[in-house]
Amino acid sequence: MTNDTGALQETAVPVAFVASDKRHLVLIAAILASALGFIDGSVLAIALPAIRESLGAGLAEAQWIYSGYMLMLSAFVLTGGALGDKLGLGRSFAGGIAGFVAASVLCALAQTPDQMIAARVLQGLGAAVMVPGSLAAITRAYPRNERGAAIGLWAASSSLTTALGPLLGGVFLSYGGAEAWRFIFAINLPLGALAIWLIVAHTRDTRRDTETKIDFTGGALASVAFFFIAFAFTQAEPRYGLLGAAVFGGFLWHEARCPAPMIDIRLFKLRDFSAVNLATLLMWMGFQGVLFYLPMTLIAGWEQDALITSLTFAPMALFIALLSPRMGRLADRIGPKPLIAAGAVVTALGFLALSVAIVSDQFVLGILPATSLVGLGLGLAVAPLTTAVVNSVPDESAGTASGVNNAAARVAGLMGVATLGLLAQAGYLAAGGQDSFGAFSSAAGHGAAMITGFRAVAYGAAGFALLGAGIVWFGMGRQASSSASQ
Repeated sequence: MTNDTGALQETAVPVAFVASDKRHLVLIAAILASALGFIDGSVLAIALPAIRESLGAGLAEAQWIYSGYMLMLSAFVLTGGALGDKLGLGRSFAGGIAGFVAASVLCALAQTPDQMIAARVLQGLGAAVMVPGSLAAITRAYPRNERGAAIGLWAASSSLTTALGPLLGGVFLSYGGAEAWRFIFAINLPLGALAIWLIVAHTRDTRRDTETKIDFTGGALASVAFFFIAFAFTQAEPRYGLLGAAVFGGFLWHEARCPAPMIDIRLFKLRDFSAVNLATLLMWMGFQGVLFYLPMTLIAGWEQDALITSLTFAPMALFIALLSPRMGRLADRIGPKPLIAAGAVVTALGFLALSVAIVSDQFVLGILPATSLVGLGLGLAVAPLTTAVVNSVPDESAGTASGVNNAAARVAGLMGVATLGLLAQAGYLAAGGQDSFGAFSSAAGHGAAMITGFRAVAYGAAGFALLGAGIVWFGMGRQASSSASQ
């Protein structure tokens, strides 16, 4: 649920991007584009058991259906943002939406796990351009004195779609039959077409930057590195992890020498910047891992209806939406450090509560209070994390810093699903499971083994969050916990 603030960089534009009386149409397009990404991400966890059953996918293939998307988005989101300067924001934004929608149609038509993974990879490439274009379009369309309200409406709409998306997906899956999951991807076609029309028909995108160099080499190296590292965890093959680490070292070497790098690695010499990004990585590894494996456990382990399971996400989205504005203002007064640390601890307690609730067979009195606690923790931490990232660097680097933090959250999803998947399958097999974690199976003890596997996931996620809290508390400087007025 990290906001994509990396695109909020000022640009000197000689021609108005959109007429003042049409700004609201650009805002609608940005909301629609964000909804595409948020809905697909949150609904996938609900739909994945049905997708696995329909396509005959195993656990590792299911992980790559998620990770193929995150891999491309993580590696190329910063490069995608640069395309707006190179080609013109309207062109790149509309192109990103078009690529995302075309890949969504391929997802809906997939007949094998490999086809679905390939389509998700293409979808991630489209999202890498679409995601930063969303807020950049608002930045270009609205003057500074009106921008806050527009971004606030965008953020509220994003939280709403995050909460409602799984609910709508649950309705389709519960009443639409075995292949209803395909409609979740197909619905992106009319939504995306409307967003593209709003951008193309109502913006005047005459600016092109012929000087800006785009670091495609850096994006490719990052993509290969993340692939091998994720593959190592997914397949339990340590040698691929070493290969991925070596390629990542090559990525850092390239970035240090590239005239127009994706990431200015000098920023990592700043203590607060490094600490908050590492904490973001750890917290979101746990959060995204739990979001991936919890619905799988409830549907295939508890044999709970997909519609009921979809309510799992509602408390998290609600707490984040309600608390983030307040915590952002509080971070300005007392500093972000104590809020981030406290939020990480509360999030860890929520994960531990899930490890108990999953055994109770109580959804309303067990699972929902636990996910509410997770949402409370994230609501405390999300806005202060963004504040800490921006405040940790010089003003002229704020956009780059926010983009790096956004990329860290995306990489965390990729790594969290891969690493916690090892714990899920190990716990499942140790408890006598005879199939694979998350599969629909009539084998004796399958449900109980899945519960054991998820408890391992919850413990791992809690460990990540607590480690993040420690890094923030001991790693950030004293000024990060003092009032801005001091």
